[in-house]
Amino acid sequence: MIRLAETTQPPQTPQTLSLTYYGACSFHLLKGDWTRARSLIERCIEVARAGNVIVFLRLAVASSAWILAQFGETGTAVARLREGEQLVQAATDRGSVAHSSSVYHPLGRACLLLGRLDEALHLGTRAGESSAPRPGFEAHAQHLLGDIASHPERFDPGTAEAHYRHALLLAEPRGMRPLVAHCHLGLGKLCARTGKREQAREYLTTATTMYREMDMRFWLEQAEAEIGGLT
Repeated sequence: MIRLAETTQPPQTPQTLSLTYYGACSFHLLKGDWTRARSLIERCIEVARAGNVIVFLRLAVASSAWILAQFGETGTAVARLREGEQLVQAATDRGSVAHSSSVYHPLGRACLLLGRLDEALHLGTRAGESSAPRPGFEAHAQHLLGDIASHPERFDPGTAEAHYRHALLLAEPRGMRPLVAHCHLGLGKLCARTGKREQAREYLTTATTMYREMDMRFWLEQAEAEIGGLT
């Protein structure tokens, strides 16, 4: 897709190039290949900003905030976080709510990684509210809310479990395999922390199997570490 977009003559439009880079980044973002995702999303931002492709600019900026937070680059991540919030607010003020949930979710993820838990909860709630007509996006929002409720500083096992199960209920019939695996990981970690070791092992075994099948190595290492902690 990238090869065709970059080499086809006449040159592709900024909209087409932005879509190409954002789509490719999304794949690597799902896999946890943060380095490859970062290079693609920065290219997307560059093209979208130059071509004034606002829809993809706000999607890309929000994803960039998440990726930068994953790398621990706090200052740059916060700058992208604020820019993403401004872009989605400007769109809302214009009455354009398309893709709002796709922006709120990565912004919420960035806040969670940065330890900004109040902001993460606010953005996760907004992601859920704006995705009501789109169950797949709501599943991602529910998973985010489960991770927030599982955070040591906000630990609420009942709420976390409810969000993870809601996310599973939405994700499983839609074949959202990476998210299904994430929910099993979340439930496994939750059970481990509440003393339910056998249930934890079952959830974590399912997560590791799925991650291995999908070659999601970043997440596989996390799940394997959790299983190791049960022995």
